[in-house]
Amino acid sequence: MIAMQPILELTKSYGFDLWPVIEPETYAWFPLSGELTPAEVGTAVWCIVDYNDDPEDAARPADPVDAFLFGMLTADLAIVAGGLRVVDDSTGTTFVPGCCDGLEDWREWRRLLSPGGRIAFGHPPVSPLAERVGDKILLTVDAEQDTSPTIELTDADLTRTLAGVERDLTDFLGLVVEWAPQHLPGREAAVITAIAGVLDLPVP
Repeated sequence: MIAMQPILELTKSYGFDLWPVIEPETYAWFPLSGELTPAEVGTAVWCIVDYNDDPEDAARPADPVDAFLFGMLTADLAIVAGGLRVVDDSTGTTFVPGCCDGLEDWREWRRLLSPGGRIAFGHPPVSPLAERVGDKILLTVDAEQDTSPTIELTDADLTRTLAGVERDLTDFLGLVVEWAPQHLPGREAAVITAIAGVLDLPVP
């Protein structure tokens, strides 16, 4: 069985206290879905906002919460480290995002349904690659290695798993809609709109 998940690149929050978050022990991939606790939703929101934060921006407001949100709310195109994780249970192979990947581009995977579709997600030391080869889609864990593990998808596999990703992201956004008024009162509409934009989803 092949499964696909939208994931964020999560690092330690180092004492973040503007709203409740969980504290990972180490660097981790953080999957998004509709099954997250409120603290996990807060962690995902923190991760998205933090990736777009620029503490050196002189235009940041004085209020700590508004200052932290400023980068995400004013960016022409907010981005976030992460992407799609693909797991093939039959072989135990896992394909994860590379350094040039971003969750905001998850819909780009549909390019692989067309002839010549190819997406490079990183560069050395690890270079994940997705490409169309004939009537199959091949995910190479590290294109720099001749013996790299691979995952093979059919068009039906990709269509099915991307539909699942969209459900997971939509369900997560639904949790943000519930979470934001409690933790970011007065700012919830702007935050929900910005996060929907990051996830390339319609605003609820």
